[in-house]
Amino acid sequence: MFHSINPYNQEIISTWSEYDEPTVETVLRTSQIATQQWRTVPLRTRTTLMSALAKQLREGSTGLAGIITREMGKPILESLSEIEKCAWVTEYYAENAEVMLQSENVEGVADRAYVRKDPLGTILAIMPWNFPFWQVFRCAIPMIAAGNSVVLKHAPNVFGCAEAIEGVFREAGFPNGVFAGVRVHHRNVANIISHHAINAVTFTGSTTAGAVVAAAAGASLKKSVLELGGSNAMVAFDDADVQSFCDDAVVARFSNAGQSCIAAKRLIIHKKHEADIIGGLQERVASLIPGDPMQKQTTLGPLARTDLAEKLEQQVVESIRQGARCVVGGNRDRALFEATILDNVIPSMRVFDEETFGPVAAITVAESNEQALQLAQKTPYGLGVALYTADIERAENVAVGIKDGSVFINGIVRSDPRLPFGGTGNSGYGRELSHFGLTEFVNLKSVIIKNQFG
Repeated sequence: MFHSINPYNQEIISTWSEYDEPTVETVLRTSQIATQQWRTVPLRTRTTLMSALAKQLREGSTGLAGIITREMGKPILESLSEIEKCAWVTEYYAENAEVMLQSENVEGVADRAYVRKDPLGTILAIMPWNFPFWQVFRCAIPMIAAGNSVVLKHAPNVFGCAEAIEGVFREAGFPNGVFAGVRVHHRNVANIISHHAINAVTFTGSTTAGAVVAAAAGASLKKSVLELGGSNAMVAFDDADVQSFCDDAVVARFSNAGQSCIAAKRLIIHKKHEADIIGGLQERVASLIPGDPMQKQTTLGPLARTDLAEKLEQQVVESIRQGARCVVGGNRDRALFEATILDNVIPSMRVFDEETFGPVAAITVAESNEQALQLAQKTPYGLGVALYTADIERAENVAVGIKDGSVFINGIVRSDPRLPFGGTGNSGYGRELSHFGLTEFVNLKSVIIKNQFG
């Protein structure tokens, strides 16, 4: 049995039973059959349904956002924004999939040659709880636009969100099985990956779990895309605009209570700005309003589970023991964790070396711009870096040598339907979004034609 628990008041919202093997088999078989039919549906029909889906999301946004907030604690205004972003990505592919999926002609090969973009089949999507709608739509919409079907294995604490997502697809008119969910324990995921109905796997979650998923997919010779953790650095060079940096840092670190792979987990600042940035962050953190996430004035909700808050507390306590200084915050009450700023953070401390999934900003002071960049890249993760400087040309030159999947200059790391999203190293491989994400799960099929025999 699985329980959806409101992290703010610890009340049990719903109880869910795990699907037994016959039920899982039925879902997978239904999805496999749906794929065979869906791939033959004209693209214009598919995109029309996607437009209907975006409309369905917007019309039901209040109720859908409420499910997100009750299940994982995100402030209600952020949940509403999440639903709107799902509608946006759905509309984006509805408007652009036809161009993205056009065959590409290749000159000079035989009499005629072109590359088709055909669907792979049924894709298993293993998704996390921190953005329980957006993470699903981000990967599922381009797959479905390309003619694939999707089977969702969602995180157990947001099974209500999973059920609601199935509902909006159904209400928008999608055929049965094009999008479906399975409720299973993670120990049973490998069996689903190896099932003959599954053609590929996409996973968003921790690096440790991603390695397990990749191994299972590899054992069955199935394509996988992994969007894993991050320890993003936000770097203030000596010529950075301090006010802009502080404004952005609070958003980048404390939105969704810091529970985001692309959050600015490490703030690396030139020593010139140390006092001003620490003071500026203190002022802005003081204006955050913790409390009941269902109230619109709340800007800092609880973490999604108490055990997550306990782990964050351990990371903070051990880092302080190693010499970090707690400027503000640091206290926990069940799943509620105060907005926290730590300075004097150096490599080897847990809040520098590990991914911190919660509202803790770790400040590291650099002696020079060069050292700041070295510190930014001193991590096994490679999801995104934000550089703040008045010298744009220098920042662009620096970006060439950065290993991460994204480099933002004078802005925070965000995902956008128009740009590829993904990382390197412990942050995974493959890309989601834009036309690059769409073609991750298609069969790039070469067709070569000779007009005569011989």
